[in-house]
Amino acid sequence: MGRLKRLSPSLINLIAAGEVIERPAAVVKELLENALDAQAQHIKIQLKKAGKALIKVEDNGMGILPEDLPLVIQRYTTSKISEPEDLFHIHTLGFRGEALASIAGISKLHLASRVPNYPWGKEILVIGGEIKEEREIGMPIGTMVEVKDLFFNTPVRLKFLKKDATELGHIYETTVRLGLAHSQVHFLLKSENRILLNLPPANNLVERISQIFGLKLAQKLKQREEEKNDIKIKCFIAPLEFSRPTTRDMYFYVNNRWIRSPFLNQVVYKTLEDIWPKGRYPLLVVFIQLPPEEIDVNVHPTKQEVRFKEPYIVQEVLGIAIKQALGESLFQEETLEKDIPLYPSINKDTGKISSQVKDFSSVYPQKMPIAEVEEVPFRVLGQLWGTYILCEVPEGLMLID
Repeated sequence: MGRLKRLSPSLINLIAAGEVIERPAAVVKELLENALDAQAQHIKIQLKKAGKALIKVEDNGMGILPEDLPLVIQRYTTSKISEPEDLFHIHTLGFRGEALASIAGISKLHLASRVPNYPWGKEILVIGGEIKEEREIGMPIGTMVEVKDLFFNTPVRLKFLKKDATELGHIYETTVRLGLAHSQVHFLLKSENRILLNLPPANNLVERISQIFGLKLAQKLKQREEEKNDIKIKCFIAPLEFSRPTTRDMYFYVNNRWIRSPFLNQVVYKTLEDIWPKGRYPLLVVFIQLPPEEIDVNVHPTKQEVRFKEPYIVQEVLGIAIKQALGESLFQEETLEKDIPLYPSINKDTGKISSQVKDFSSVYPQKMPIAEVEEVPFRVLGQLWGTYILCEVPEGLMLID
């Protein structure tokens, strides 16, 4: 008897789930993408225990036909592609046909949906990938998905999850990423009946950015559109005063799909290296539009990475867009404002700097007063990166942030 044997369907689903569903935020991502592909305009997410006990997503999209409902929990069932060529012309967020099958295999799934022109909907109850109940119900048009007891049959996976606050943070970030790309859609995220995020439909991306990051930042947001060949890039970037200590708020979208891209990160670093302090990163939202055949979106199970056919053109256009958005003058040597003397006077009796130049708050209103250097005589030499004031002191060089 041979050693090889065919894996059971339930084990295959568990393996697939391990590739696609690594934490509750991955479930939320897949369900939100399905809702957006169904043209939903209102999406509500409810959580219990950071999604471990419950993830409930309701939408008002086009719904699922009653006869299709049992099929959506089977692997590789999708309405979004049918031919091999379709893989190179992807226009939807989901297309693999694995999401609901993977989720159903590691949870207790309650799925209900109703399509327009049907007087009722249909619901199914699935436990560990097996349908336990089907019935017709009354419900509004759209789809409701309840995912309970995530990883109930793979307890080892539960042990690798982080604290609730960390998992909630991942879900919040997932919702923000999709909310930025779909500003016309209303997203409501609740946890234990507490609203974490409420994003009403916005008229444009700047308004959506204002909803998430605040009006003050949105008012100072810089934007630019650049194009070369068939590549179009729209760049929104906040000035240095809103910089971040991490890259978390650098958002890249390719044909409206959020992606994780070390390559694009490097383009931003290289473009800003002469004017941006090390260890600071911009709040940046970049939309890249190009023909679907110019990218491969099928390189990762979670669809969070893409491969560009012509990466160097993307690099060139994005670099130009960032420079034009911030202004070319920033990429040239800067000087202090004219109303600040380069050589402040020193009181010979006390050794203190004159009150005329002691307070730099007019130049840097967001910085703390520099009271601790008040007793030190110094001479201003210039400015570095628009952030540091370079001063000559008896001991050598002093930098004022």
